[in-house]
Amino acid sequence: MTGAAGVRQQLALAVGFAMALTGVVNALPGAWFLPRIGPFHPAPLHAFVFMASALAVVLTSPNAARLAAKGRGWAKAGALADGLLLTALAWTIWRFYNDTLALDDGFVVFGRMHAAAALGGCLLLLALCWMVWGGALAAFGAFVLLYYCTGEHWPGIFRTAPVDFIGGMPEDLWFNLDKGVLGGLAGIVIGTVFVFVVFGAMMEGSGAGLSLIRVSCALTRRSRGGPAHAAILASGLFGTMSGAPVANVVGTGVLTIPMIKRRGFAPAFAGGVEAAASTGGQIMPPIMGTAALVMANFLGVSYLAIITAALLPAAFYYLSLFFGVICESRRLDIQADEKEEDAGAERQDFLNLLIVLIPVGVVVAALVAGFSAAGSGVMALAALLPVSFVSPAVRARPMILLAAFARGGLSFARLMAAIGVVGVIVATLDATGIGLDFAALIEEMVEGELMPTLTVVMLAAMLLGMGMPTLPAYLTIALILGPTLTQLGMSLVAAHMFVFYFGVTAAITPPVAIAGYAAAALAGAGPLATALAALRMGAGLFLVPFVFAYHPQMLLGVGPADWPALASICARLTLAMWLLASAMSRHGEAPVGAPQAALRVALALMMVTTFPFISWGAFLAGCALVARNMIKTRAN
Repeated sequence: MTGAAGVRQQLALAVGFAMALTGVVNALPGAWFLPRIGPFHPAPLHAFVFMASALAVVLTSPNAARLAAKGRGWAKAGALADGLLLTALAWTIWRFYNDTLALDDGFVVFGRMHAAAALGGCLLLLALCWMVWGGALAAFGAFVLLYYCTGEHWPGIFRTAPVDFIGGMPEDLWFNLDKGVLGGLAGIVIGTVFVFVVFGAMMEGSGAGLSLIRVSCALTRRSRGGPAHAAILASGLFGTMSGAPVANVVGTGVLTIPMIKRRGFAPAFAGGVEAAASTGGQIMPPIMGTAALVMANFLGVSYLAIITAALLPAAFYYLSLFFGVICESRRLDIQADEKEEDAGAERQDFLNLLIVLIPVGVVVAALVAGFSAAGSGVMALAALLPVSFVSPAVRARPMILLAAFARGGLSFARLMAAIGVVGVIVATLDATGIGLDFAALIEEMVEGELMPTLTVVMLAAMLLGMGMPTLPAYLTIALILGPTLTQLGMSLVAAHMFVFYFGVTAAITPPVAIAGYAAAALAGAGPLATALAALRMGAGLFLVPFVFAYHPQMLLGVGPADWPALASICARLTLAMWLLASAMSRHGEAPVGAPQAALRVALALMMVTTFPFISWGAFLAGCALVARNMIKTRAN
């Protein structure tokens, strides 16, 4: 890459490196030989991160390049727009930094310039988000900001007190390190999530992902599903570190999808398996992407408690994926091929697994030892650097680790473009109190019943998740509807985990299904067909949250331990997942017709209810149905 594009890329990497270094130094735990330098004062830290993020976004996604295809005049207009955006945002962020520090020392009288900085800063962050994530999240943020400004004219419970645009708005939205746009939420993301974004980028840059796929293929080559099972295993392990469904699909699917197709599966199914498995990486401990880190800070519980609670639900989801591949391979009569190559897995690939296992083990050990999530992430990074040299590629070109470090900063810059808009939403909810009022309205509409409330939350989370990353979708719905779930008796962890799961499902839910569409491009299949295949494979992702909502013992460590009840629901849920997978594939122990498929879905739903007579009756009926089909198949 040469010319202006090459210069922009080098500048972007420099900005990303500076951001990543700042995030890591800010999170240093001060243990053993590591010096305690951070945490830095939030005012200069947040100002630097947001400004650097804006610069990185403009360098990597400039309006000038976007409009260049329309002609040189358009390109100049785009360059002017980029320059104006950065200049105006720099002024608003400088006012935030300067006046927030002044507030620490004394009293500040807000004036028209403060109001202009607050409103202008919010609008500029909306524009920045639109450049990176498209119109959905930016439009929702604009709607919320409009509501803040006009709430006094809305009807019913949506009516708010008149806004004091000079004296109130600056503090509500901008000059506030607690609930402001650049305040508390940004602090959680910068202080905790940043390190793990960099960690995921460096893990990807080390080349361990390719070895993980090869080893997974070697381990599963004698199963019916073969590479499809390998894709599930590799994508789940790699996805827990990357936390981004599309990046996971692209990173692992480029190898696994062609192999799945060669085994005899349809292209759409090959893409669907990869999309469903990659999406599930966000719910797979111990890293779980980024939303779980924010959840721990948001709820005031340890990150270890979150990943412990998430363990069983994630295991059952991936079990459902394995079942789905088995059913599909039986339907297509695909047999295990013991002569199949194991994707070139060699001794070095097994050694490269140390690059994955040692840092992840360090994270878990540090959490158990009582370190914070951010401190554990820094320790994992410290372990990852030397162990990466196990890879010959890293030994030959050590600079790829520095490049990966810088790309981690750039990835975080893209995330901050979305977090800025979520900050607008959080500030508006706090200033107007509409979140609690809306939760009360929902509770009144559903008359205190948990199932209708869960359904409303599910639909809202899926709808918002279709247009934004999982983390903003989770935060938005949790802030608005989370209080309703807890008022109906759900624990905080269960309520937030429920919202989180359905924020994740949006990646495979049409009409957006961004992970499915990314997989379709690699599979050479139709986007909608691939998304529907991913939805069919990932059906368990829609069942599991309702199960732990009614059976909280599945979330280990949440509430008192009830081992008999846990064993009971695990046994029933295992059979329910098999029945659901066989119904989706229309083949289980034998071919499944439409009436029996409907019966299997009904039995699967009935056996996870809280009524013992119904659940155990359905379980026995399901066992009898499976046994009947097995006997019938053997007789033929």
